[in-house]
Amino acid sequence: MNIVKKTIQLNDGRTIEIETGKLAKQADGAVVVKMGKTMLLAAVTCAKDAKEDVDFMPLSVEYKEKYASAGKYPGGFLKREGRANDSEILVSRLIDRALRPLFADDFHAEVFVTVNLISAEKDIMPDALAGLAASAALAVSDIPFNGPISEVRVARIDGKFVINPSFTELKEADIDIMVAATLDNIMMVEGEMKEVAEKDMLEAIKFAHEEIKKQCQAQIELMEEVGKTQKRTYCHEKKDEELQAVIHSFCYDKCYAIAKSGVSKHERSDSFEALKAEFVATLSEEDAAAKKSMIDRYYHGVEKEAMRNMILIDGIRLDGRNTNEIRPIWSEVDYLPTTHGSALFTRGETQALTTVTLGTKMDMKEIDEVLVEGSSQFVLHYNFLPFCTGEAKPYRGTGRREIGHGNLAMRALKYVVPTGEDNPYAVRVVSDILESNGSSSMATVCAGTLALMDAGVKIKKPVSGIAMGLITDSKTKKFAVLSDILGDEDHLGDMDFKVTGTKDGITATQMDIKVDGLSYEILEQALEQARQGRLHIMGEMMKTMSEPREDYKPHVPRIIQIVIPGEFIGAVIGTGGKVIQEIQKVTGTTITITEQDKTGVVDIFGENQENMEAALNWIKGITTVPEPGTVYKGKVVSILEFGAFVQILPGKEGLLHISELDWKKVAQVEDVVKVGDEVEVKLLEIDSKTGKMRLSRKALIPKPEGYVEPEHRPRRDDDRGPRRDDRGPRRDDRGPRRDGERKPFSRD
Repeated sequence: MNIVKKTIQLNDGRTIEIETGKLAKQADGAVVVKMGKTMLLAAVTCAKDAKEDVDFMPLSVEYKEKYASAGKYPGGFLKREGRANDSEILVSRLIDRALRPLFADDFHAEVFVTVNLISAEKDIMPDALAGLAASAALAVSDIPFNGPISEVRVARIDGKFVINPSFTELKEADIDIMVAATLDNIMMVEGEMKEVAEKDMLEAIKFAHEEIKKQCQAQIELMEEVGKTQKRTYCHEKKDEELQAVIHSFCYDKCYAIAKSGVSKHERSDSFEALKAEFVATLSEEDAAAKKSMIDRYYHGVEKEAMRNMILIDGIRLDGRNTNEIRPIWSEVDYLPTTHGSALFTRGETQALTTVTLGTKMDMKEIDEVLVEGSSQFVLHYNFLPFCTGEAKPYRGTGRREIGHGNLAMRALKYVVPTGEDNPYAVRVVSDILESNGSSSMATVCAGTLALMDAGVKIKKPVSGIAMGLITDSKTKKFAVLSDILGDEDHLGDMDFKVTGTKDGITATQMDIKVDGLSYEILEQALEQARQGRLHIMGEMMKTMSEPREDYKPHVPRIIQIVIPGEFIGAVIGTGGKVIQEIQKVTGTTITITEQDKTGVVDIFGENQENMEAALNWIKGITTVPEPGTVYKGKVVSILEFGAFVQILPGKEGLLHISELDWKKVAQVEDVVKVGDEVEVKLLEIDSKTGKMRLSRKALIPKPEGYVEPEHRPRRDDDRGPRRDDRGPRRDDRGPRRDGERKPFSRD
């Protein structure tokens, strides 16, 4: 084995170690990245050649966390790792978005990047190391890659920036972003913030980049030491410069005219396709068939060039707007009358229909990952329906794109959705994209805000979102930052930069760069232009609804919440859940109990107020400690010769002695009370040793006028002197007792 190691020292003294040559040596490149006791194995493989007619970069990235790495069993029936969970998919996307732009445009061989968490220290966040591991594996391979890159998490805690904070530290952060970069350029940013100013976000990115530079340099040294500075040669595209020139000459001016026409998305697309068909008609059938892939590629290049030049030279965009103009916006709330909250938000040709559903703690999303366990009170689901772009294809369910876009919108709104005592409900937001032409995730944020307010959720502040684009020319150094980009401007442009926030600051961001190089000057301009656009969109939203409803809608189930002492949690639940199940069955409610700070938080969820009050009183009865001197309305549960047992609280019974039934003499208990009767009684005392309770009905009845307390005959032992114990043994010779004959009284 030729084992090579490199050590990177973070600015706080912690170290990251990269090792290659020991594991997975048959892969094209493999490394183990270690920080503390956390270890990730990254391996990359690449096909020997590209498949026929592939004109894109077929990159696959898989991030997987092994449960054994933390000494845990996977859940489920099979007890083994299954399909990737949302968290693993999101980390895979972070890696993919940083790597993909750095493969050459003409490199089309399949590349597979696999990153596995194989050892997990509980307080170390492994996702911050995954990008470094993937890039280092590419660095020690012969796969052509214009890296290296690295990714770090940067958080601001108590006003100070921290690189790769722990799970514990991150709880106190007001900035939490992942940044990916090369030695020279920022490639990707994603994260959430608590209403942070643009300049603070920019400072966080700069701080992260300084640390990334050290990690990139270590990879370069590792690559040199293992002798992988020369990468494999390839030829994945056939070229025909003469054909390229002919297509450019025939199509460029016409493409420019179509781009400048300002027509709708589908009209523009149809016009571009008609123009390509017009050119193909000038060729023989044999040439058209043989050179189809080259014609498609060269024509796409002409489209891209025409659109970019139109923006840079004329300052006009595909739909006729200028660079900082926002498309027309209209919105509506309460569109769906039976949902708990709903909103319709339309911006240009992008439309989101969003709903809010309020539930109990049992509806919260359960999280059971390798390093993260618990539940999430707020979730947001995003659905990109095929008809939203006019595509004729079936909907195959949630994919990586849906999970990524939904996560961004969730992070945008998470900070303003109340939790704990301020909001006893589980909250689910679902966004269905009905039309799409750019930035449907930002439409989800806007529609989500309106739907939450329509549902009566007391959000802290409204949130809006905008997607920014960028067009650059490396030769002339010209650039244009675009507000509220179209789908084509995203596809043909150099940046997709999404920013969400309140009027007071940023709550979430996601930025992908598609070119080598983005100066901080451009980034600063993009942030300021995004702030202005975001506030404009917010103003349009507020015309529809500016604050949450005062109350939930009439058909929304209500929640009553009380806090009980921790020692009563078991009593409310009962053995095997018997008590709480009975309460729910009798009252038709749903009840949850959460242990918190040695107390029990009880949520009673139901649609009938009377039933909820009944459940509440039942639970109060169980958890109330009886107090001597207090009057209770009880129920007679059993009768004996000497008195009745009365239930004054659920599960709490006391003795109402026959002498305490009335001031007058009572011959039989049934003369005053019967089983099932409700009776008011006063708790006289509780035996300190046995806990038995003595009740009185008489104490609540006015004493009759002239009432004289009866004389109590003293116990015979009081005046007879001591009992004699010398009378001899008890006589047992009286013969057997006859059936039906009463045995005569005897002192013996």
